[in-house]
Amino acid sequence: MADTDSNPTPSLGGPQNFGTFAGVYVPTLLTILGVIMYLRLGWVVGNAGILGGLLIILFAFAITGCTGLAMASFTTNIRIGAGGAYSMISQSLGLEVGGSVGIPLYLAQALAITLYIFGFREGWQFLFPDHPAIVIDLVAFGLIVAIAYKSAEAAFKIQYIILGIVALSLVSVGIAAATGSMQYGLDEMQIWGDFPGEPPAFDGSSFWLVFAVFFPAATGIMAGLNMSGDLKNPRKSIPLGTMAAIGTAVVVYLLLAIWIAASATPEQLQQNYTIMLDKAWLGDYFVLAGLLGATFSSALASMVGAPRILQALGKHNILPRSQWLSTRAADGEPRNAIVLTATIAFLALMLRDLNVVAPLITMFFLITYMMINVVVFFEQSLDLVSFRPLLRIPRIVSFIGIVGCSFAMFIINPVFSLLALAMVFGAYVLMARRSLDAPYGDVRSGMFVSIAEWAAKKVWDLPEMQERAWKPNLLVGATDIQELRGSFLFLQEVASPKGSITLVGVAPDIDGGQLPDQLDALAHDFRSRGVFANWIAIESNSLSQGLTAGIQSSRGAFPRPNIVFLRMPEEMDEEIDYATIVTEAERANLGALLFAPHRKSGLGRRRFVNIWIADRTPDWGISMDIGNLDLSLLIAYKLRRNWNAKLRLITVVKDEENVQRARQFYADLLSLARIPDTEIVVETGSFSDFVSRAPQGDLNIFGMASDQDLNFVRKMVEQTGASCVFVRDSGNENALA
Repeated sequence: MADTDSNPTPSLGGPQNFGTFAGVYVPTLLTILGVIMYLRLGWVVGNAGILGGLLIILFAFAITGCTGLAMASFTTNIRIGAGGAYSMISQSLGLEVGGSVGIPLYLAQALAITLYIFGFREGWQFLFPDHPAIVIDLVAFGLIVAIAYKSAEAAFKIQYIILGIVALSLVSVGIAAATGSMQYGLDEMQIWGDFPGEPPAFDGSSFWLVFAVFFPAATGIMAGLNMSGDLKNPRKSIPLGTMAAIGTAVVVYLLLAIWIAASATPEQLQQNYTIMLDKAWLGDYFVLAGLLGATFSSALASMVGAPRILQALGKHNILPRSQWLSTRAADGEPRNAIVLTATIAFLALMLRDLNVVAPLITMFFLITYMMINVVVFFEQSLDLVSFRPLLRIPRIVSFIGIVGCSFAMFIINPVFSLLALAMVFGAYVLMARRSLDAPYGDVRSGMFVSIAEWAAKKVWDLPEMQERAWKPNLLVGATDIQELRGSFLFLQEVASPKGSITLVGVAPDIDGGQLPDQLDALAHDFRSRGVFANWIAIESNSLSQGLTAGIQSSRGAFPRPNIVFLRMPEEMDEEIDYATIVTEAERANLGALLFAPHRKSGLGRRRFVNIWIADRTPDWGISMDIGNLDLSLLIAYKLRRNWNAKLRLITVVKDEENVQRARQFYADLLSLARIPDTEIVVETGSFSDFVSRAPQGDLNIFGMASDQDLNFVRKMVEQTGASCVFVRDSGNENALA
């Protein structure tokens, strides 16, 4: 039977002012000193020997001890709300992550009720073997539900009685030790075991398999965390009470291991799960009573705690029928959640055997522990001002907790570990698609900003020419947002999937107008379509002045823009502005892209892209420097992928003798550029005569001169009968890289 975190004793409807002992120490200690202590500790020592057994105990508690320290540190930084670990994870990494862990955690606790009832029944039948199993289970279940339904406070008070029973069982062990049960000295004990396995087959075991059996005994450390709203001083009580309970438990387990190793032979320890009952003073009474008390207490605590997690999940609208689940009675009890939890536990009880899913329950608790360590490790690593816990721990502690929990998961059961992780990830994917409204902030933005800062620092240290890492980062200027919306899809198709867009809005009065709000909405639309976008607003009467300022300021931006995007002006008097912008872009080593949409056809069916290339006669040799062609080829390739379009390379040479040379040059160029299945069209004669009769494209790409004549741009749009793009390289692109 696995000891799990079955004790998230919750808010009792209002401040109860519990102290460290009652609110944290007792429930945490009772959860740890459970069924494994009574029925499996002897088997662990019998398999591993006294040295191996002590190492297993210390290693297991080292993992959960690190988790306890991480949890204690975090609780001294912020107030934990309802739901315990779910609340803690949500407040740091968001409701999606918190919910993806909280749902499996709730199910694990609901199913753990049944597991503990089965454990209680096994102990009961040791006394009364003739009592029917189903009757014992149903009576115990009914009593547990009745106590939990009445009030959590009543369940909380019963823990004192159970603590007394457990203490008496340990006293009976002490009496046995004092009266001569420890008959074997250190020289007679088995120092390192043979790991024979379990009865009756004894077909072999290993150190890690025995560790996997024992490890759940070291869990159960979240009781104080879930009591935070009901403590007089949670920042003091949770760290002190949790770590004191862990320390007490470690001492108890170590002393019991030494006592049991000195009181029985390895064969007795291996073959008899109830050796502790046999060797303790009046063990049939006191130790058995402790076993019954521990299992009943754990089942009751799960029945009290699981509905609190469910109520918290409902409060944040994570589950269906959330309003009903989140409702509390007049006395503060979440009785709707208690009813649903009791129903789930009852259905599980009727299955009569949960051994198949028991490892999965342990995995869910270990995932929760791991995420607690992840939360603290991230908060420590981000070094945010908001993270200033009163209890500071070294970052290595939370890191050890992460590694230790992950290690324990896969040592215990690799298959169930992967299954549990898949379920948590699936829950996260489902919740990430919803718009969950968190009542509090989290640190995800800080985490991503820190990652971006780290990446930016690395990028700044690299040489500027990174041709292999090139991607389109567009700087888009506009004075008319409506006009910019007309280019929205084209911009998205050029930038997608890994490029970025920086919107530069230019207006005479940015404070009194709607430009900032419009830019923000447009940037949000780009981001919603998978293209990172941000914006700036510049106060200026001139587009050229405003965008020039944007180009100059972009040199220190991240990601740094590498292409200035311009839309063909409607009025001829704007031509001077565009020439100034292209010149400034050239000075700043930015490429330029002038988009001239056809007023009727737009981008048509987006099926064909024509790339027009000037006659290179007599230079038909291939090199890494192919002139003002790199950006044209790269933009065409991206549009081909995003449109699923066909590409054509079109050129016009003066005479027939250059046709074959041109074809060979472009075939070699396309091969080196890895752009197959591209049609090559080479014509002779006059360029202006051929344009109007060339194969129809939905978009035509031309090279751009630094002093581009806009009359020529308009002429090409009319002659081709399609939208055109004029492109100028920055020198930092390379289509052959």
